[in-house]
Order: sequence, then C-alpha cells, then structure tokens
Amino acid sequence: MTRRARSERGAATVLVVAGAGVLLLVAGAVAGVVGLVHAHRTAQAAADLAALAGATEQLAGGDGCGRAGVLAEANGAALVRCRATAAWLEVEVEVAPPAVLGTIGTLRAVARAGPDLGGTVSPARVPSARPASRPRGPGRRDPSPPRPRAA
Repeated sequence: MTRRARSERGAATVLVVAGAGVLLLVAGAVAGVVGLVHAHRTAQAAADLAALAGATEQLAGGDGCGRAGVLAEANGAALVRCRATAAWLEVEVEVAPPAVLGTIGTLRAVARAGPDLGGTVSPARVPSARPASRPRGPGRRDPSPPRPRAA
C-alpha cells in the first residue's frame, strides 16, 4: 500500500457515522412535528365534537356545557371554557402535546355550534327566527311546490 492509501483508511466509516447521525436528527425532528400536528388535530376534533354535543343537549333543554365537558374528556381533551347563548355554544379545549424537547405547554382549540339559521350569521346578530324564504340562485332549488296560476 502506498502512504496516501493508508492515511485515508476509515474515512468512509466516519462519513457513514456522520450521515447516520444527521438522519437520526432529522427523523427525530419529523417525529416531533408529526406528534404536534396529531395533538392539534386531536384537540380540534375534541372541540368540534364537544361543541356539537353541547349544542344538541342545550337545544333539548339540558346542560350543554356539562355535556361538552364529558365529551371533551372522552376524546382526550380538557374543557377550558364554555360559553352558551340561546343561539350557539362555544367551547375551548386543551390537549397536552407529546414530550418533544421538553414540555412546551398545551395545545388549544375552539369550536362553536348551534342550530342552522339559514346561512352565515355572526354571533352578535342572531336572528330570532329562520327567514321565511331563501334567495334563489344558480344551483338552488325552491323546495316548495309550484303555485297554481290564476286564470
């Protein structure tokens, strides 16, 4: 062997070990991000389901916030806040994320549910009743039967 060949022995081993370390670091970062995304989706799903169940219970005359809390717990979240009005119920839940690089706090999600009032309505201006007729437009059919014409 030549002098140069002996000095380069083991260089590939060092490169492979360094590459494996970089791959492990990237895999750990990706796993952490996936865990955070999963925890956030869990929080949002729990908030959505809790708001729907709470609004349904409230519409039936029961305790909407109590029902929302039970459903949030059943879906792995903790109910942080619940606001109920005559027209809708809003919940906020939190979920503990996976322990990635230590504790980073909690992930929160908010959802609101209520009866269908015939379109998008802001909570500040909730109409007292459903509109008598909906506007016609492309793709909308009038659900009422046609009226007979007077002769």
